[in-house]
Amino acid sequence: MRASAAVLLAAASSASGAAVSASLLYTATATNSVAAAAATANTRSPTSNVKGKAFDRLAIIWLENTDYTMAASDPNLAFLATKGIKLTNNFGVTHPSEPNYAAAIGGDYFGMNNDNLNFINKNISTVIDLLEDAGISWGEYQEDMPYSGFEGFAWLNQETQANDYVRKHNPAILYDQNTNNLDRLAQIKNLTLFYEDLAAGTLPQWMFITPNMTSDGHDTSVTVAGEWTRNFVEPLLDDDRFMQNTLVLITFDENASYSIQNQVLGILLGDAVPAELVGTSDDNFYNHYSEIATVEANWGLPTLGRWDVGANVYQVVADKTGDALRTYNADDMAKHYYNLSYDGVFNSAPHFPVYPKPNLCLEHNGRQVSNGVKKIWSGNKNPSYYHDTIEVNDGLNPPYRYGFK
Repeated sequence: MRASAAVLLAAASSASGAAVSASLLYTATATNSVAAAAATANTRSPTSNVKGKAFDRLAIIWLENTDYTMAASDPNLAFLATKGIKLTNNFGVTHPSEPNYAAAIGGDYFGMNNDNLNFINKNISTVIDLLEDAGISWGEYQEDMPYSGFEGFAWLNQETQANDYVRKHNPAILYDQNTNNLDRLAQIKNLTLFYEDLAAGTLPQWMFITPNMTSDGHDTSVTVAGEWTRNFVEPLLDDDRFMQNTLVLITFDENASYSIQNQVLGILLGDAVPAELVGTSDDNFYNHYSEIATVEANWGLPTLGRWDVGANVYQVVADKTGDALRTYNADDMAKHYYNLSYDGVFNSAPHFPVYPKPNLCLEHNGRQVSNGVKKIWSGNKNPSYYHDTIEVNDGLNPPYRYGFK
């Protein structure tokens, strides 16, 4: 059994406080400490079968730091695009890596402009809370994570000392709402356990898959990332244990050229993609918040009240959910590069170290803000900068006074 108590840093629980809370029981990275924790680490594989409007399972795979044109021309990624839908107008939300991973499940990056050991306050909900509230199983698979629930900053290859697993590429582990929950920690596990769950029929309905720093192209190239991704995904396309009305998203956290707009390749494939759409392109505007919005629309979930509310739902799903897709205002888009974070709690030099309040009044296509989010934030006086719009802010075009008064 793992310990049942979490060690918390001081000043941890206030929704308006600084970014300083987290479970620290499993952050040690010394070899002997990791071995001791691994010997007692729990692993869970809960299952469910909640029908969705367009898909019943979503597998999200993130690769690293590649411009759209380079990724789209990689032969292995181009091959996978022929098996599904290529997203040609898809964007990261800032630089560097970690804030993009945080945004992809939490609906904001809260001013983060670094890859630090950041702990996002337990009062900040994520898509995982929405899934659990609806009885939808979830899990993460992180290549070379040393044990389930490991919270350490990184884990090096023990033979070569090369970068392997890194915390900054693990979205769930960034949020105290997850790290303070031992059951949730047990669902954040090594990629090898994906194959065990596949064989046992215990894959979750929502999963986030992160290759290691070699496989994802971060320390290598898009050629390596493309080869890894094709080797991982292609066999699954014909595997009935995996393809059970499954949608797979392959994308990148950010581009590599900070001087151009932060456009990244996206590919949707799987047996949830209608046959007539295989080999096509989708030119609608999407960003990492679309990953949350698509999940909310597919399963009829409430929202987080943040940038997820206005994000476009992937058209292949919107066709089934009735969500209208919107066009990004061209004049506004010309000003946005999404290469710089606006200010906030996790900024390296914050002027406004306060968590923005979700906009509890937002409603989109009948989806209101989660009651759980409302319970946490009702009566809170923190300012909010969220709107029902796809035109979200960046560091060059920040929220009014960075969203704070």
